Amino acid sequence: MTDMTAPLDPDQRARRNVAVLVLAQATLGAQMAMIFIVGGLAGQSLAANPCWATLPITMIVFGSMTTAPWLSQVMQRFGRRAGFFAGALGGAAGGGVGAYALMTGSFPLLLLGSYLSGIYMSAHGFYRFAATDTASDAYRPKAISYVMAGGLAAAIVGPQLMKATTDAFVVPFMGTYLAVVVLNLLGALLFLLLDIPKPRTPARDAPREGRSWPELLRDPRIAVAMTCAMVSYALMNLVMTSTPLAVVGCGFDAGRAADIVSAHVLAMYVPSFFTGHLIARFGVTRIMALGLGILASAGVVGLAGVELENFFVALVLLGIGWNFGFIGATSMLAGCHSAAERGRAQGMNDLIVFGGVTLASFSSGVLMNCTGGTPEAGWTAVNMAMVPLLALAGGALIWLVMRGPRPA
Repeated sequence: MTDMTAPLDPDQRARRNVAVLVLAQATLGAQMAMIFIVGGLAGQSLAANPCWATLPITMIVFGSMTTAPWLSQVMQRFGRRAGFFAGALGGAAGGGVGAYALMTGSFPLLLLGSYLSGIYMSAHGFYRFAATDTASDAYRPKAISYVMAGGLAAAIVGPQLMKATTDAFVVPFMGTYLAVVVLNLLGALLFLLLDIPKPRTPARDAPREGRSWPELLRDPRIAVAMTCAMVSYALMNLVMTSTPLAVVGCGFDAGRAADIVSAHVLAMYVPSFFTGHLIARFGVTRIMALGLGILASAGVVGLAGVELENFFVALVLLGIGWNFGFIGATSMLAGCHSAAERGRAQGMNDLIVFGGVTLASFSSGVLMNCTGGTPEAGWTAVNMAMVPLLALAGGALIWLVMRGPRPA
């Protein structure tokens, strides 16, 4: 006989929201692989100077960096659903402007479309935080991990859509940008199913709740979480952005580049099925350290040669290292702030993270196309550039461990 007094699953609502966010990650998230594969190639076809080839990708990340703070405040005031709708609208607008830019041969318009696509990228980054809004402390790392795992489908769908649409029109890549418009308009309907309550709005005359940005940054765990998240994402973007250019420059075709990026994105998200469990068992700092170590090994493989196997292995390791480092940092941050500080902390985090990624994305094109004179020399420069960022994150993590646990 069923015990009617038994408590309901405390994470019932959270599990439903996670399911919606996994679907959003799988469908809307496919556009990220698509535009990151074609962005550099489209930029190279329109830019007057090859050094600016990856500038469209840089503008996507810059758009994400500059819109993250206000988008987080929109979510804090009006709820997650409103913010995610705004992101999908930005993604659709970016795809439309990008397609028109290719049709007219306008590099500045391509940059504008890329910036608008950054609004979607910013909203996309908040999926992982939305998964924790209704989750218990025990379920939180798993919720983040499951939502990130939704990118597994995106890793398969995105590159295949890119292959199918690249030459759909006379103008190369135009079909890919139009497919992005369709993905955003249809995928946005998923957010109607979200059940995340809006944060309580304080009275106008009430004192501000929670810590300010400087106060949050003085929390060692928050500072280290943001540093490791920024480094993990920046290194992933630095190498991935230049990969299609390096692969094509070393004599392989764009289809091979898409396959390598597909393997990379799979490696980014497949570990998400167990990353949360690993964090729960071994602790978040160990998993973050493991992620940084795997990122370093990706650089070693990249420096070892420019054969197709090197590209595949390096990009797979890059994806796994990003997963452990970034999910670990996200989990650490989510446990360091109150509900009242949520919008402030998460907006600041993504501002810092995507600020670093913006610099990495821009540097990627410059290092790849404007150092050494050959694709091989450019690829070497890209991988060597990982060293100082890895030293920064590794040093921050060691410092946090040596400080010991926080005082009660």
